Amino acid sequence: MATKMELAPLRQWDDFFPGVDRFAKPDFSDLAKWNNRMISNLMYYQTNYFAAALVVFLIVGFLNPFGLFLGGTVVTLVFAGSVWAGENKAFIKSFKRKNPTLFVICVMVTSYFLLSLCGGVMIFIFGITFPLLLIMIHASLRLRNIKNKLENKIEGVGLKKTPMGIIMDLLDQQEEKMNKIQDFIESKLKE
Repeated sequence: MATKMELAPLRQWDDFFPGVDRFAKPDFSDLAKWNNRMISNLMYYQTNYFAAALVVFLIVGFLNPFGLFLGGTVVTLVFAGSVWAGENKAFIKSFKRKNPTLFVICVMVTSYFLLSLCGGVMIFIFGITFPLLLIMIHASLRLRNIKNKLENKIEGVGLKKTPMGIIMDLLDQQEEKMNKIQDFIESKLKE
């Protein structure tokens, strides 16, 4: 039975960001527990996190709209160029072999262009990474409550699907690899 995707509700401010009694430092020695807390909070507060990220992104855009637009354009072009280059390796090798001087000039001009636009790129990257940093800090420090755990169990058994639940399902494909990496790190720390 396929369930319809629905948006998680926007949680009230006093649930999302109450006093310090609902926040605690995670237990860094128990990575599984810390991971569960983060995933649980990402699922439960996903709409709040999206709204907070959007507000920070808009503030950064309001403070420097040209830099944000320019940075977004450069990042998009670099990404598209790297995808194109990855799919056309033979063409690039051939071009580099036949025209080494022209290839070096193209790389230098591209590098100069990107470095001259670096300020815009940094503004764009800050507009994206700063909200993500705030979300990860909140998800790490916010203690879960009964309603949070219940909502996540409902989503876990498939009775409802949210955008973050779908993202987590997609990332779940990597869970086995992450567990192997975590086990390896923990074994090295014990040695």
